[in-house]
Amino acid sequence: MSKLFSPIKIRELEFRNRIFVSPMCQYSAKDGVPNDWHLVHLGSRAVGGAGLVVTEATGVSPEGRISPADLGIWNDTQVDAFRRITNFVKSQGSIPGIQLAHAGRKASTKVPWTGDGEVMKDEGGWEVIAPSPLKFSDNYPQPREMNLSDIKTVVEQFSAAARRSLEAGFQVAEIHMAHGYLLHEFLSPLTNKRTDEYGGELKNRMRLPLEVALEVRKVWPESLPVFVRISATDWTEGGWDLQQSVELAKELKKLEIDLIDSSTGGLVPGVRIPIAPGYQVKFAEEIRKQAGIMTGAIGMITDAAQAENILVTGQADAIFAAREFLRDPYFPLHAAKSLGDDPQYPNQYLRAKPK
Repeated sequence: MSKLFSPIKIRELEFRNRIFVSPMCQYSAKDGVPNDWHLVHLGSRAVGGAGLVVTEATGVSPEGRISPADLGIWNDTQVDAFRRITNFVKSQGSIPGIQLAHAGRKASTKVPWTGDGEVMKDEGGWEVIAPSPLKFSDNYPQPREMNLSDIKTVVEQFSAAARRSLEAGFQVAEIHMAHGYLLHEFLSPLTNKRTDEYGGELKNRMRLPLEVALEVRKVWPESLPVFVRISATDWTEGGWDLQQSVELAKELKKLEIDLIDSSTGGLVPGVRIPIAPGYQVKFAEEIRKQAGIMTGAIGMITDAAQAENILVTGQADAIFAAREFLRDPYFPLHAAKSLGDDPQYPNQYLRAKPK
């Protein structure tokens, strides 16, 4: 059996393979409630053989959403709607995961195919918050600098969202600390200009993300894993970088976080990113090696042999794929065949299984 299709056990949870569906915003919810689109989108990736299926960035509060059309997990209506999805994902042999998120200064923005920039309050937008009152770009909302009460509230919102996620049937929680959203904004010196205990030196900039991780880990059962997605670099001078990411990963490991989902970028616009196949894998490799924690690799991983090589050479423990799953919901079935493994087709599809 290939490494890609060998099971992996994290805590007491066994994943049938190491191809994980990365969170991908669908901008298709109303009031944060998942609907038939989300059932089919996430469910079809489970049918397609993924080991883990993770929801899009799911707001821990209404104000934590990126757009008004994002998913949320702040009320019982959302919990009930998610339960239908998690039950189906489990029935197909996959693990359901949820990415818990707060968009910070990148909140209250438009659905991408309708335009760019701020959604005004009279159009359903809201006040946005951030560690410091710095806009993401000219057409984005002006954030209000968070006070200590706001910070305490955000920690409580992540904790409550984790509890609701458990009630909804999720087995993996992933905390979103990447892509220029709130927790990443606290981490990076480019967006955190605070002079209190939540700003300045690295220890202080990590304080809120670590407080959130601690509270989510307290809520999440000891038998089930918690992941953290980070941006390992801001790709710009003076920003968050790999060595700071390693230090953060070490602290997260102390809090019993199980895996670092290693992405990059998203904090500031206009940076030059050297995009190429596997361009982010080196960050997962270094964090795994230097921090001694499991990592997931992501970023233009589109080929089974490429994914297998990443795992066999010890660069990561799992592969997160996004756009490849949008192009091909059955990517794992096709990848297994190309590696010489036996693809595990659903019974309903067995008559189409290649000989």
